[in-house]
Amino acid sequence: MKTAICYYSRHHRNTRKVLEAMAREGEVDLLDVTTRQAVRLEEYDCIGFASGVYFGKFQESVLAFARQYLPQGKPVFFVCTYGGGDGSSTKALSEIAAEKGCPVLGQFGCKGYDTFGPFKLVGGIAKGHPNAQDLENARAFYRKIQAQNPHR
Repeated sequence: MKTAICYYSRHHRNTRKVLEAMAREGEVDLLDVTTRQAVRLEEYDCIGFASGVYFGKFQESVLAFARQYLPQGKPVFFVCTYGGGDGSSTKALSEIAAEKGCPVLGQFGCKGYDTFGPFKLVGGIAKGHPNAQDLENARAFYRKIQAQNPHR
């Protein structure tokens, strides 16, 4: 199954670490949404969107990327890392997927080291994450996505 995961990962590269673990499980292209590139998501069997969670939401550039490039009817999944919790972080992405008739195969989230805003004053939260167990859980999630995708 050929998969693209469109992501944003900056501060501590938590999301990127999780995606690199998933990518070891199959044919996965990681597409940083902040780089200018020619994007043809139609060529993929499945598309993931990934970001850290910022005040309960995915980073805006991931949402804009999904609005612009997500083809009609493609199966999608979501991945996030967070310091406190994921809240309703995938709500906007789920709405975009629904508008484009894309089935949502699932979502994965795990803690990620967070020093954003006030957390910096206390040395951050979720120290040591994503850890080895988080990464194994991410790989298991992606294997499940592969198993349920009819295009594999």
